Amino acid sequence: MGTRSRLAAPHAPPDRDKSLQQYRARAARYDAELLPFEPLRQEAVARLELRLGETVLDVGCGTGLSFAPLQERLGPQGHIVGIEQCPEMMALARDRVHAGGWRRVTLLQAPAEEARWRGRADAALFHFTHDILRQPAALDNTLAHLRPGARVVATGLQWASPWAWPVNLFVLGAASYSVTSFDGLAQPWCALAERLEGFEVHTTWMGGVFMASGVSPR
Repeated sequence: MGTRSRLAAPHAPPDRDKSLQQYRARAARYDAELLPFEPLRQEAVARLELRLGETVLDVGCGTGLSFAPLQERLGPQGHIVGIEQCPEMMALARDRVHAGGWRRVTLLQAPAEEARWRGRADAALFHFTHDILRQPAALDNTLAHLRPGARVVATGLQWASPWAWPVNLFVLGAASYSVTSFDGLAQPWCALAERLEGFEVHTTWMGGVFMASGVSPR
């Protein structure tokens, strides 16, 4: 039996309380841990094809690492709405916004399935947010805050092909401290695919990372 087969057994759904504990413990070192993945963040933001003055939802924004590249594309009239449930991560995101002097950033401290914001966004980013992607209520709430035809990009870890066991060992190690459930790790994007039009998914890092995109229903 291959590595992927052994590790991809059914698992419980994501656990919000466990996730809060997990990210509270990681908050202080989170930026350093994500440094190797920054090229993926830049690519994900580029795939959003943002225009000056648009509004984007950064779902599971963490410490706000995506804010600077998003701001560069949106310009001073653009609007970022960052959604994050962990207070410690949100505090660091607020510090980042203050340091950047960004006036049009709205931060919502809430689970993605409960976040409420007036208005509709032109795009949404899910960057390494496996637990959120596996919660239908979180996806439905996000899409309810998007304009018809809004661009959506998601990226994150996934199981590679069974023969790529070194890659799957990497995925196992990285996911062990960043997700609360391995449910759906073979196709983390499948629930999103059911909700978007023009959906495409590409893999990189020898199959261990996916990058998916589509648009909200018109």
